[in-house]
Amino acid sequence: MIHTKRFFSKEVEVDGRTLIVEGPVDPQKFAAMTFDEGLKAFRIPEQQHLALIEIAALPEGRIIVCREDNHVLAYVTFLHPDPLERWSQAKLEDLLELGAIEVSHKVRAGGVAKKMLEVAFMDDAMEDYIVITTEYYWHWDLKGTGLDVWGYRKVMEKVMGSVGMIWMATDDPEICSHPANCLMARVGKRVPNQSIMAFDEMRFQNRYLF
Repeated sequence: MIHTKRFFSKEVEVDGRTLIVEGPVDPQKFAAMTFDEGLKAFRIPEQQHLALIEIAALPEGRIIVCREDNHVLAYVTFLHPDPLERWSQAKLEDLLELGAIEVSHKVRAGGVAKKMLEVAFMDDAMEDYIVITTEYYWHWDLKGTGLDVWGYRKVMEKVMGSVGMIWMATDDPEICSHPANCLMARVGKRVPNQSIMAFDEMRFQNRYLF
């Protein structure tokens, strides 16, 4: 199930600066943007920029950015789960993963993350998807924010909850490896029951083991 990607845009004020939050951004436009050096949580900025261009080019890939002029200060990605992850096992075309959300320290206190998610879910097509996010504490910028794992998780739950994502239980080994890790999901209004049932079966695969 691949929808036409409808483009949306909003402004957000951060420290007296007007930033643009928009997307999904097409790969050509994204490739022409500069990428902030503060976006380095997953890999060095130059490599992450290239990886995101590839995601933007995927049929289901969606990149929402926050930019100042032509300079990317934050982004969020949506794509099908990695084939090596449990969440791809049912091969659900209506399952998307919020794969990464990152905000440069330069604009971190401005509600940018919430605004990007708001723009992402302005597209009614998202009601046809189960959208998940897997939160792992080792990806969190604890040093940069000064928060401990529980404080950071509370922030993440609030940000994700702003678009209706809720905590969901799972026996996935990586998520269960630390109590601060979590799975959150949003089930769109038009997702069929068979997809919801398949997703629930992926969440729990060891229920009969004692």
